[in-house]
Amino acid sequence: MNSLKQNFFYSTLYQMLSIILPLITSPYISRVLGPEKVGIYSYTYSIANYFVLIAMLGFKNYGIRSIAKVRDNKEKLSKEFWSILELQLITSSIMFAIYVFYLVVLRPKYLLIAVLQGIYVFSAMSDISWFFFGLEKFKITTIRNTVIRLLGVVAIFTFVKDGNDLPIYVFILSFNILLSQLVLWPFLKREVHFVKTSFEDIIVHLKPCAILFLPVVAVSLYNIMDKIMLGSMSTMEESGFYENTEKIVNIPFGIITALGSVMLPRMTNFVAHNQYKESKKYIELSMNFVMFLSGAMAFGIAGIAKVFSPVFFGSEFTKCGILIQAITPIIIFKAWANVIRTQLLIPNERDREYILSLFAGAIINVIINAILIRPLGALGAVLGTVAAEGTVCIYQTVVVRKDLNFKKYFRDTVFYLISGGVMFLAVNYLGERMGNSILTLVLQISLGAVIYLSLCIVYILVDKNNCIHRFLLKRKIEGGKTK
Repeated sequence: MNSLKQNFFYSTLYQMLSIILPLITSPYISRVLGPEKVGIYSYTYSIANYFVLIAMLGFKNYGIRSIAKVRDNKEKLSKEFWSILELQLITSSIMFAIYVFYLVVLRPKYLLIAVLQGIYVFSAMSDISWFFFGLEKFKITTIRNTVIRLLGVVAIFTFVKDGNDLPIYVFILSFNILLSQLVLWPFLKREVHFVKTSFEDIIVHLKPCAILFLPVVAVSLYNIMDKIMLGSMSTMEESGFYENTEKIVNIPFGIITALGSVMLPRMTNFVAHNQYKESKKYIELSMNFVMFLSGAMAFGIAGIAKVFSPVFFGSEFTKCGILIQAITPIIIFKAWANVIRTQLLIPNERDREYILSLFAGAIINVIINAILIRPLGALGAVLGTVAAEGTVCIYQTVVVRKDLNFKKYFRDTVFYLISGGVMFLAVNYLGERMGNSILTLVLQISLGAVIYLSLCIVYILVDKNNCIHRFLLKRKIEGGKTK
């Protein structure tokens, strides 16, 4: 079994590449295409993404959980893999056929762009990343992802030259996703052998997959529906502002999602072997770690947002500064809820509570979007997303309150939030005094890092009840014994 450190490193790299590499191209694309073309891409991608979500049903989380349970038995592993994959091929084929019907019969607006997004829809058939995550083999997916995505970045800078090249941009991104799925297949023969499956072997996965598909639908209502509602109820420019706002606020989720991806199979394995004490130890450490990170990133991003947006995206996207500041609370909410979801609810198959929490958030989000998007545009969608993520976080905390010692978590979190608030005030003030420039950004980031880390390091070293303090002390003692 690979170490958690190694898995976390590769999983973090995998998630961060998915966010940072598109971010590298964003200043260029924002200036070359402009807000309207960026909005058209966001709108058509969001529609295609719905087809992919339905095609993938609940295979991501269900596949990881199922593979983690049987990974020590190659015969069971092979049967589990092929039966899940065959069900995925069925659902993906159906959804691709429906997407073709959508293109041919309904002939949507921006038809050419929608056709090119169809490559992304088709790629769902070949996505087997869940299998390697279930085996905790993050290195394979990370290396593959790095090479393919770097080639995509090079292609964007090479072939996308002006606003007329939007179709080329969409083709590069869609084909890049398909290629990144296909290159995993050669590694399969080392892990499984072909097993002939029956209809019963396949259909048995339908119900649990469908159950885990419900949270995917709920999440999509406030991660994807925002963009579709913006495109329908407001302007493509507003969609473009929202697209770039999301790109920035999604950066912290790379690390948070990486931790969840690593811990889900490990926690599932703990539960399968009744190792509940180990499970709670990792939850406490994970919660402290992600709240330390999310406090820094939420307040840090909010502090630099007004300077960052025009410097990074160009003056046409100045409005993104206010939008980014408004949306940063979701970093705190999602970090907290991610630990509860991936390390307690899903490993223990408490799917009902997980699903209800997400639907509660989805309902809140759609209602607020419907009320605020017309008068406020992208800001309305931002406020809806914040309310949705806050609802999910609070709901999940309430349903697991008897299982975890939240008193400890709240105490540490409050300090991290206070430290973040102090950092925000200093960084934001510096930005207002110095104006918009790269130098201002560098100084803001440097000042923010010094303030936040100084406050948190003092707290962690002084507070003996802090789990990071205890973890570091234990490592020091173990290191002394080794010597």
